[in-house]
Amino acid sequence: MSESQNSLESAVPERRDLIILGGGLVGMTLALAAARAGITSHVIDRADPAELTAEGADGRASAISTASWNLFSNIGLARRLDKLGCPIASIAVTDGMKPGRIDFTPKQDEGTLGRMFANRDLRLALFEAAREEPAIAWHVRTEAVRRDRGEHGVEVELSDGRVLAASLLVAAEGRQSPTRDEAGFKMARWDYRHRAFVTGLFHEKSHDNTAWEIFYPAGPFALLPLLDDAQGRHRSALVWTVDENDAAGIAAMNDAMFVNEVAQRMHGVLGAISLSAPRMSYPLRFHHAGKVVDRRLAVIGDAAHGMHPIAGQGLNLGLRDVGALVEVLTEGMRLGLEPGDAQLLARYEKWRSLDSFMVMSVTDGLTRLFGIPGKLPSAARRLGMGAVQRLPALKSFFMDEARGMSGALPELLRG
Repeated sequence: MSESQNSLESAVPERRDLIILGGGLVGMTLALAAARAGITSHVIDRADPAELTAEGADGRASAISTASWNLFSNIGLARRLDKLGCPIASIAVTDGMKPGRIDFTPKQDEGTLGRMFANRDLRLALFEAAREEPAIAWHVRTEAVRRDRGEHGVEVELSDGRVLAASLLVAAEGRQSPTRDEAGFKMARWDYRHRAFVTGLFHEKSHDNTAWEIFYPAGPFALLPLLDDAQGRHRSALVWTVDENDAAGIAAMNDAMFVNEVAQRMHGVLGAISLSAPRMSYPLRFHHAGKVVDRRLAVIGDAAHGMHPIAGQGLNLGLRDVGALVEVLTEGMRLGLEPGDAQLLARYEKWRSLDSFMVMSVTDGLTRLFGIPGKLPSAARRLGMGAVQRLPALKSFFMDEARGMSGALPELLRG
């Protein structure tokens, strides 16, 4: 073969079914779920996987709903993750630790309300599975510098000079998605003027697999159960929401001051506490894309919708996107359509738009309802919570929502 022929062949882009921009929790789950259905993909991520999974690099944890756990199980991740997640057996919801709390505890045959995982453990499981999957071509420490979407396919040029091709481009780049913005998607956005402080805690008493959602006027204060560490120390994840005006002062606190402020808001429910993970913080904003598809483009996860963490549904909503997109593509390809077909994308958008909007509307409403200060609003909230506590049907409805088992679920999330 001549040198010119070699040069010509190297210039031909490697084509797969999907190009997924973003190899985070949602993007990599999509690649693995697609691979299980025989759909090939390029996954492009500018991050270094070794840095993302380094010990102590990320102290965050995620609540994985029952539906999301079904998805992980159906794509072969259960054996990697099963022993790493802490079951959530109940959720205690209270207005500032005043009387009138709600206890959500499913019946014995209904299973748990979800599982808590360290983000690092989720990433390790996803990345290990991706390395073993021939249907996934994983390109790291690089990013897209050119995205072309044409009538017959998409083409992406990477910062390292490689050119990749596919039938469909999927943006899973997170809240600041350049692909979504380049496509001109209109967004509904607002700033809650809140900041979430996230860390891990060691605590004296066992959490008994209970998650606490304590509402204060400045924002919710969540304690989420984690497995005991190797030394047998009890642990929980903390998500503390504060007013943006107070955030700088809290960020400037040393660890002892920070722990003291946290302890005051816990009212001793878990005994003495200390930090078990680095402190992180991020601003809380709402955004929702008016549409989630365009010509040969689908937008998923935080690139399509971002919400307040009050109900822990952000990642779970992205995983519902994954299940729906894979189901739509699989059924279409079985009929001879290609992944980028406009009919398939229209079906995906119709399916996801209403569900994501409803979840986000409820989350936003709760944030505003519990953020109203004063004794009268607090009394009204606690009256309503007391009514929910006494009505089994209402409690079951809210528990199904928490488990992600409501609505038109994709096959992969049904169990």
